[in-house]
Amino acid sequence: MSKVAREMPRSLLGRMLTNTAVLLGGKGFGAVCSFIYLAILARSLGLKGFGHFSLIFGAAQALIAISGFETWRVVVRYGAAHVHQKNWAAFGRLGMLAGVFDLVGAVFGCAIAYVVYFHFAQALGLNPEYRTGAFAITCIMLFALVSAPTGIVRALDRFDMAVYVEAIVPAGRLIAAVAIWLTEPTVLNFLLAWALIDVAEAIAYWAVAHRLCPEAVRLKHLSEWRQARRDNPGVGHFFLVTYAGASVDAATKNGPLLVVGYLVGTSAAGLYRMASQLSQGMSKLSTLLTRAAYAEVNRAHVSADLDEFRKLVRQTSLIAALAGGGVVLLAVLLGKPLLGLIGGEEFRRAYIVLVPLTLAASFELASVAFEPVLHATGRARQALVARLVGLAAVALGILLFLGGGALDIALAVAAGAAVTYAVLGLMGWHSLRMLKAMPEILAEEVGADALAPERGGG
Repeated sequence: MSKVAREMPRSLLGRMLTNTAVLLGGKGFGAVCSFIYLAILARSLGLKGFGHFSLIFGAAQALIAISGFETWRVVVRYGAAHVHQKNWAAFGRLGMLAGVFDLVGAVFGCAIAYVVYFHFAQALGLNPEYRTGAFAITCIMLFALVSAPTGIVRALDRFDMAVYVEAIVPAGRLIAAVAIWLTEPTVLNFLLAWALIDVAEAIAYWAVAHRLCPEAVRLKHLSEWRQARRDNPGVGHFFLVTYAGASVDAATKNGPLLVVGYLVGTSAAGLYRMASQLSQGMSKLSTLLTRAAYAEVNRAHVSADLDEFRKLVRQTSLIAALAGGGVVLLAVLLGKPLLGLIGGEEFRRAYIVLVPLTLAASFELASVAFEPVLHATGRARQALVARLVGLAAVALGILLFLGGGALDIALAVAAGAAVTYAVLGLMGWHSLRMLKAMPEILAEEVGADALAPERGGG
């Protein structure tokens, strides 16, 4: 298994920051590409066309999240122990089981997509001429899920290889955007190119996973799903909980865009999408820290002592909170000129939406360590409850501002993110305190048991 190993720092924080830095290098390249192809999209399609693109792509992303089972989290959560023990057969059974769940989710997502595009397109403000094409493209994206191989690569701690694979998407989109811009810039042409690039990434991810761990990525493991359940007690429950959490997260992130399209109109959805894209670009560190922290926290839980585990969580939370503040400051100072540079003058109006969306992203960044802690310590259900409370806060905010514009919806999203951060934080730190108290409780119980015969004899 020499292909798995690479030289890493000894400290847990050092390992996590090294993985984050590796990812950041790749995402820096991706961010530059995304700003360029986003500008090409906005300027070649115009505000109305970009609004249609945003609604279809947003619906596709929501369907991917709702039908996906977040299998990468399952592979990392349970695979960390198998990798630590070098039990590659068990690791392979887990990874291939996750791949099957990805396929099941894709079929489920296609069924939902049919209902959405052919029965609710008018409610979303989607032009009927886009329905058939949007449905076909969404189905391609659903079958291009890379969650299972992503989990395999992360569980093996090969974030460096992930960077090369994930560079396919921004580079491919940039090349495709230029080619389409110079030939026939239409909404469906851009969407089809995006979907085919996702397929290329999926193929590459599975190839890399097989190269890193050929003992694990084998078709024969597909028939061993019963053994996979026995290898990983509670994995079925964890699948369901993470699936529910992903669905809630998708509703929180993509639902507001669809609400804007429904309540305000296609052009407003385009402005909202532009602001959302820019806020996500500026807070990309959130995604990178989430990936690195999730893997490292789960690895630390099975291989490090409690003090080191708690220290990693504290340090990660502090770094994330400081970074979140920096992201908001960046949006306030540079948001408006960046919107004008990317989309043109008509997109500058999205600035008023950008700031609350970036605030929401900063809360997500600040809470980056809490969910991995809850998952690693067997409290995934609490993480789901926190997400549900946050979604309820977003929904309540939208209802209170019903009839308002995109700004009111963005403020509701920011409020929901703040609530999620508070609840996740309370649950995460409570979980850590329980871990610290557990050895003391056990010691007291052992001491009481040792004294019991002596007391009885007296």
